[in-house]
Amino acid sequence: MTVSTHGLRVHRGPQLLRAAVELLSSMRFAIALLTVICIASIIGTVLKQHEPINNYINQFGPFWAELFRAARLDSVYSAWWFMLILLFLVISTSLCVARNTPRILIDLRTFKEDIRAQSLKAFGQRAENRLAETPDMAANRIGQLLVSGGWKVKLQQRNASADGKAAAGWMVAARAGGAHKLGYIAAHSAIVLVCIGGLLDGDLVVRAQTWFNGKSVFTGGGMIADVAPEHRLSAANPTFRGNILVPEGGRGNVAILNQADGVLLQELPFTIELKKFIVDYYSTGMPKLFASEVVLHDRESGEQVPARIEVNHPASYKGVEIYQSSFDDGGSTVKLKAVPMAAAAKPFEVEGIIGGPSTEITNGKDKLTLEYAALRVINVENFADGGAMGSGADVRKVDLRRGLESRLGAANKTNKPKVLRNIGPSIGYKLRDASGQAREYQNYMVPVDAGDGQPVFLLGMREKPEEPFRYLRVPSDEQGSMDGFVRMRTALGDPATRERAIERYIAKATDPKRPEMAEQLRVSAARALALFSGAERAKADAASQGGWQAIAEFMEANVPEAERERAGTVLVRILNDVLFEVLNLSREGAGLAALPNDEKSQGYLTQAVLALSDAHFYPAPVAMMMTDFTQVQASVFQVARAPGKNIVYLGCLLLIVGIFAMLYVRERRLWVWLTPGGGASGDNGGRDTSETVATMAFSVNRKTLDSDREFEHLKHRLLALKKEEPASP
Repeated sequence: MTVSTHGLRVHRGPQLLRAAVELLSSMRFAIALLTVICIASIIGTVLKQHEPINNYINQFGPFWAELFRAARLDSVYSAWWFMLILLFLVISTSLCVARNTPRILIDLRTFKEDIRAQSLKAFGQRAENRLAETPDMAANRIGQLLVSGGWKVKLQQRNASADGKAAAGWMVAARAGGAHKLGYIAAHSAIVLVCIGGLLDGDLVVRAQTWFNGKSVFTGGGMIADVAPEHRLSAANPTFRGNILVPEGGRGNVAILNQADGVLLQELPFTIELKKFIVDYYSTGMPKLFASEVVLHDRESGEQVPARIEVNHPASYKGVEIYQSSFDDGGSTVKLKAVPMAAAAKPFEVEGIIGGPSTEITNGKDKLTLEYAALRVINVENFADGGAMGSGADVRKVDLRRGLESRLGAANKTNKPKVLRNIGPSIGYKLRDASGQAREYQNYMVPVDAGDGQPVFLLGMREKPEEPFRYLRVPSDEQGSMDGFVRMRTALGDPATRERAIERYIAKATDPKRPEMAEQLRVSAARALALFSGAERAKADAASQGGWQAIAEFMEANVPEAERERAGTVLVRILNDVLFEVLNLSREGAGLAALPNDEKSQGYLTQAVLALSDAHFYPAPVAMMMTDFTQVQASVFQVARAPGKNIVYLGCLLLIVGIFAMLYVRERRLWVWLTPGGGASGDNGGRDTSETVATMAFSVNRKTLDSDREFEHLKHRLLALKKEEPASP
């Protein structure tokens, strides 16, 4: 026997097509797509989007950073798989609407007046009564009452069937609440419209130009004017969203469109000229208002249109919306002075532009690249204990011993309310070594009173962008400069000056009646000063570079634990006295008068000693201090042409209307079967035909207490039944 499979092959294609359409238009498939979109949206909200790869590596590690980049989780809303899901959701919902809308529209036009009279007895909400009027009179009366109540009504007169099984009579069929099913169409159509709007306003059109129009992503650097045409999109591009930075007094007509693997340049049909940038701040230092006074120059007609752009108040021109996104530096000029922080370093001056070319500097053995990162004219910081500035100088990654810290006032841990204060301009820069590794620095231009009466210069440093700055606090001398600290640091590194300071200390501290103590003090002072200055850092008993850390390690290695507290107290007192002599010797060498041994001088000495100790851990040979600047501000605008915006708005409106209709509009249907008083058969049996038997049935899509009350009201009004009367069995 031969079996032919030709028929199977003929029908297999249509069956697969029907199965595919059935799957795409099913509610299960749409709900699955919506679930994936919700999960992706959560990821896109929690995970910062369009960050540099190094930021993800620093935060999550190389493995997860590469995984995020491969799965496009760092740019979820422009990822190909997200666009594909939106496309499938559009197809699925469109098929669902296309399949169900004809049936819904037919159902809205149908009163179902052909329902069998016997079927009315199967309804849960039904009632019967005898009316003292003829069936046609009752039908017209009930119909008019329903129409006045907002129902749509259709009357049908039926004749008795030939076999006598169906009686003659009138059927009153009514319906209300048809907007419930229209809400279904509106809600599903809204999903389609929102998705289409999202596809139009997303990266789909831009990507299509890279796929089919010969455009490619630009991954290099340099000037915008030098970028080749294949990386530029036409001003007629129907949809885009990018950023453009315009300095005060400057112009711009090319926006940057960030892509996953580079950027595209978007030509604008106009040029933005920034006349004036306005910024106002709260007391916390947060921007309260920033706005831009601009002039838009039409590139075709030359027309000039003035406009003011504020946050939440964009300007619109030629279908392009211009939003005030943020502000930045527009190329401010700064003058810096290098303050030596290492013995071999020398002072020098340099001038640069924020964001401009870097400067190669050679200081001692170090060859570094100076990059001008940021100028901040206003800096509001928290000076309360435990705040960003209240934690004191700490450029180390380890803490000093608590006992030494407490004696020097650097370990106050009490919690206090925030104390916000504007501490003036700051310069942010990076020093990059020969291997390409860079550290970020932030130094404040003017000295700040941190709360103890001694003004200090704040020198900030951090290894990674995600870390907070750690600050070295350098005391300001009576001239408001760091020169006194630099002189003292230079004197401390000079062996001859250290010897003279020790001799001065011995002469003041030795009791003439006990000359034998002089040699012991000399040995102790010389050892302490050598440890603190770093002169003995190569010895085995002083592993640290210097400062209080070296002294603490020396005591741990050479002093029994039971005697450390007493010995530490004596050593701190000796070292402070000797360092005071070093300070005065440095002043004498500069032709300045020696400081008196009073409270003010001791306050300066205490902060200078702390700074000298922590300066051993400062990672740069010099600290770049700003001496002058000329600020140039810039506005960052977001420019967008979004044709899908109105489509999305319409979709949102339909979604609101549709959900409201589905939740709050109840679809109701009502049937009243009216027959002469003779009964169900065609024979009246001699009874009075002016009497009518009425059977009413009520149907609602969602049964609630309101529907029960409405049924009771209809029984009373249409059939003259009392509300408390139970329905007939």
